[in-house]
Amino acid sequence: MTELALKHFYIPDDQSVYLLSHKDAKRLKDWFKLCESQLRKLGYAQISLVGKGAFGFAFSGVSPLGEAHVFKFSKITLPQHIQDRLEEEAYMLSKVQHPRVPQLIQFQKIKRQSILVMQRAPGLDLEQYSLQQGPLPPEELMHILVQLCDILIALREHKENASSKPIVHGDVKPSNLVWEPKQKILSLIDWGSCVFAQLDQYHQYVGESVMDLMSGDLQQTNARLGDVYFIGDDQLDGKLSSPRFDEQGLASTLYALASGQSSRFGRKAITPLSLGLPQALGECLQAMMSDDRATRERGGDWLFANYQHFKRLVFTPPAPDKSVCLLPTWISNTKRDIETVVYSSRKSFLRQQSGVNIDELNYLNDAQFERYYKNYLQGMGETEKGFISAVSRLGKYPVVGGLAIRWEDKGIFVDSSLKLYDPSLQVSFDRSVDNMIDLARAINRNGIFKSCMFNAKNTLHFERNDEQTPFKPSSTVSIPYELSKKSIRENETRMHSYFEDGDDPDELLKLPPTLLACIKQLNSIHHTGCIIFEALPKHLKIHNYYTLLDHEQEASFKQILKEIIAQVPHINGLGISGFMKLPYKDTRSFSYQDKRPVRFYPRNPHQPGGFDA
Repeated sequence: MTELALKHFYIPDDQSVYLLSHKDAKRLKDWFKLCESQLRKLGYAQISLVGKGAFGFAFSGVSPLGEAHVFKFSKITLPQHIQDRLEEEAYMLSKVQHPRVPQLIQFQKIKRQSILVMQRAPGLDLEQYSLQQGPLPPEELMHILVQLCDILIALREHKENASSKPIVHGDVKPSNLVWEPKQKILSLIDWGSCVFAQLDQYHQYVGESVMDLMSGDLQQTNARLGDVYFIGDDQLDGKLSSPRFDEQGLASTLYALASGQSSRFGRKAITPLSLGLPQALGECLQAMMSDDRATRERGGDWLFANYQHFKRLVFTPPAPDKSVCLLPTWISNTKRDIETVVYSSRKSFLRQQSGVNIDELNYLNDAQFERYYKNYLQGMGETEKGFISAVSRLGKYPVVGGLAIRWEDKGIFVDSSLKLYDPSLQVSFDRSVDNMIDLARAINRNGIFKSCMFNAKNTLHFERNDEQTPFKPSSTVSIPYELSKKSIRENETRMHSYFEDGDDPDELLKLPPTLLACIKQLNSIHHTGCIIFEALPKHLKIHNYYTLLDHEQEASFKQILKEIIAQVPHINGLGISGFMKLPYKDTRSFSYQDKRPVRFYPRNPHQPGGFDA
């Protein structure tokens, strides 16, 4: 069975280091230590990993002079033409001189290792800030918008040798914007997708001479893809590069920050008109995110002609968000350092067309495009993509639990168990859950979607030298679990729900009957949680999260978990198989809703009466 065939049941959104094999994890950690030791030899202190991507890693450090720098290392395992991108990024960054763009310090190669050194922007990237705060208030969004417009106009007006040579950043999104909230300073970072524009904002070719205009380069785009969760259709479709690309990134970013989402895909169900923004900005974003190209560009032209007026808008201090979450969420009183991983079923009901042959896309050779297809978003409708993205966002919080969502003729029905291990994130988490539900309400078809969220640090690993040798657990291995605050006997609750009664057609790993008997036995004890078996040729992973609700059954519960581990040598084949138990039957139902109602910021914020509609 090829790796590409393992695609239906439980697809991880991100590869945590805790999910790697022992050998791969050690290699990665050793490489991190090597990078850190090299930076220390150069006199840097306070070294930390600040980012990782498809092409490399970024570290921060403080120089002997007290200056904060960022170091980007390319992965030496990548093909040379991919490694060369870091040098191209350094070249493009050297062309950008703007107070809101951290400047290039140097680029160098040490043997095969490419290193890019630049200034570090003050603050936190806006994706992380959004996860902390939830939907950002309009006043803060205005400060972000005005500064981002200033940067993009400077890129449009860039000249070389007195000739116009606009620059396209190509990847404007929240995680590439660093925000210092106290001083309200915005910085645009990560210039890995940056190119010189082939067209200006009026679709006129950019060139210094007739020979430039006759060049074959203008028949083929020079654009890099950028993040598929935020770029517009023109960039995704491979059109000639233009400042309009960054316009779309700006609109997607403002929309995501205003709504508390991690993509632009929810725009049709949670429209920019529903986010409580000033009417002028809400209508402008609605136009900029339109399916019609002319409407998009009119919206962008209006924004760049009028954005300075947003500085004069008056806002009242934001009131505390006391909205009740649409689903019950359990908040731990204590903060725990957990690394959440989301495994979800991308069932066929979410897809609007037949599967895409990934092999046919290899010519693109772009990590973002690979991510797009590996996450199985291509082929889905816009709102379905938004829903999948909303589920993925939940995994960016320290949360464990699960969801089972059923779409039926009369509406949607949701069973859930979500426990958050950081009380300070409750408002943001609750709004992300609400977004997920409202996106689900806008999907009108029959089907079921399942998702498990577990702590990757609890994943158990079993390795073997060849496929003929059974996996052998050591005598010290056990499946962890925790006890609920108080014991709840099963007959004190309503009927609990289970994942599914029969075999799931998308499960590829066939578990031995003796192990399935243990799972069935476990189901008779009142608990909540999940267990997922992921079998690779030489590596077996058991992802797990369990909370025992009936404390009187602890001895039996512990014994069954021990027996599950004892069955590990009998697991054969490749694939993934998972089971989830929700604590009790407390199904929430919701009617279908095409989109949220219109909601604008009050024209007079001091006047009582709530929001304009």
